[in-house]
Amino acid sequence: MQRLGIDIGGSGIKGAPVDLDSGTFAEERLRIPTPDGGKPADVAKVVAEIVAHFPHVDGPVGCTFPAVMSNGVALTAANVDDSWIGTDAQALFKQAAGRDFVVVNDADAAGIAEMRHGAGNGERGVVLMLTLGTGIGSALFVDGVLVPNTEFGHLEVNGKEAEHRAAESVRETHDLKWKEWAERLDEVIAAMDRVLWPELIMIGGGVSKKSEKFLPHLNPRARVIPAQLLNDAGIIGAALATS
Repeated sequence: MQRLGIDIGGSGIKGAPVDLDSGTFAEERLRIPTPDGGKPADVAKVVAEIVAHFPHVDGPVGCTFPAVMSNGVALTAANVDDSWIGTDAQALFKQAAGRDFVVVNDADAAGIAEMRHGAGNGERGVVLMLTLGTGIGSALFVDGVLVPNTEFGHLEVNGKEAEHRAAESVRETHDLKWKEWAERLDEVIAAMDRVLWPELIMIGGGVSKKSEKFLPHLNPRARVIPAQLLNDAGIIGAALATS
């Protein structure tokens, strides 16, 4: 069975039909730049354009959003306009595209994908997914069941939010060497470990494809491994969230 997954990011909105059984794209994805300002009506127009590009994919559409989501309503906004706060994204997209939607937090979607078809497949106990990019997203699973909207990237670590110390964007902005950045990431992981005691931590986001540059410099208690699905995880997880 195929479902359409859409991943809304700060710079681009991407979508593709996903084979739910294999967790792979059934067709080449379509990417459209996120409209300047990222206001609801403008984003909804792009989402509708992606849906129209794949008219043959039946069923509800899965969609990620960079916010805390509650029953399809955005309670926060990251890298998009503040007018999203309180917006019923599911209703907005349905009105724009004429299809039912399931809208989930972007890091939760990536975690769902990794647990079903990636690095977390078959893992039990407490599993934490961290997505390192502009910020730090998080997804927490207990025996394979998602605990939604954890937002651990906003935990305070040494006087700063975790994502302000160890996001991939921080490494790039401050031109940190991999070892220097890994030391910051180690502190963030240790702080989360003291609260959650996970058996496994998966590191996602685009930086996960360079894991050999920083994982050897970490000294975690839990197992830490790179995610496998890289930047496809959001689309795949969004599609899986519809089933």
